[in-house]
Amino acid sequence: MFWRKTQPSTADDLTAARSDLLIDVRRMSKIYHEGRENEVRALDDISLSVRWGEFVCILGQSGSGKSTLMNILGCLDIPTYGTYRLNGQAVSDMKPSVLSGIRNREIGFIFQGFNLIPALTALENVELPLIYRGLGHEERHWLAVEALAAVGLEKRMAHRPGEMSGGQQQRVAIARAVAARPPIIMADEPTGNLDSASGQDIMAQLVSLNERGTSIILITHDEHLAQMAKRIVTIQDGHIISDAPVKGGAAI
Repeated sequence: MFWRKTQPSTADDLTAARSDLLIDVRRMSKIYHEGRENEVRALDDISLSVRWGEFVCILGQSGSGKSTLMNILGCLDIPTYGTYRLNGQAVSDMKPSVLSGIRNREIGFIFQGFNLIPALTALENVELPLIYRGLGHEERHWLAVEALAAVGLEKRMAHRPGEMSGGQQQRVAIARAVAARPPIIMADEPTGNLDSASGQDIMAQLVSLNERGTSIILITHDEHLAQMAKRIVTIQDGHIISDAPVKGGAAI
C-alpha cells in the first residue's frame, strides 16, 4: 500500500528523530512587529509533539493562531523563537529554499479550496508535484494512478476539475497529497467547501489513510469534525488551552 510511513529504521536514525516523535515543538512563539506598539503574538510559548501514526486535530476559531501553527508545522513559515523538529530534522531556522525541499519530501497538503489546476486532468494534477520531486515519467504515472484508484477515482482520471463534483475534486487533492508517500498529511479545513455528504466522504478518506499508517494533522474550527480525530489540541489566543484524546469519536 502506498500509505506506508518512512519511519526511521536504524538505532542512529531513531535517536536523531527523538524516539517515536514525528513532530516535536518546544517553546515556540511567532511574533509579528516585535517590540512595536502593534506587536502581535500569534503563537506564544507553544510546545507540542505528535507521534508516528497519530490523527491529531488542531481546533480553534478564526484568529486563534491555528493557521499560523499550521504554516510553521507545514514548513511554510518559521517561528520567531523556539525549536521545531520534523521527522528528526531541526527545521525551525532553515532557509526557505531548504524548507521547500523538506516540505516536498515530508508533507502532503489538503486545502479547503482544492488548489487543482483547471486545465489539467485529475491524473496530471496528481503527477505535477511528483515532477517537482524529479521522478521519472513511468514512476510518477504509476504512483498517480495508484493514488487515484485508492480514493475511488480510477474511472475519472482523464477528467478535468470542472467536470467533477466538489467531493471528487477534494479526493483528487487527497490523491495528490499522498501520491509521494509523505509521512504526514496536513488537512486545512478540508470539508469547508463541500456539502455534508461529501464532507463525510472526505473525512472517511482521512480516517482510512490514518488506519493505514499515515499521520494526519487536521486543522479546523468545526468541533464536530474534530471529534473524528483521535486527539484534539485546542488553541486560543496563541496558546494551547487543552490537549486530550477523543473519547469514542463521532460516527462517519
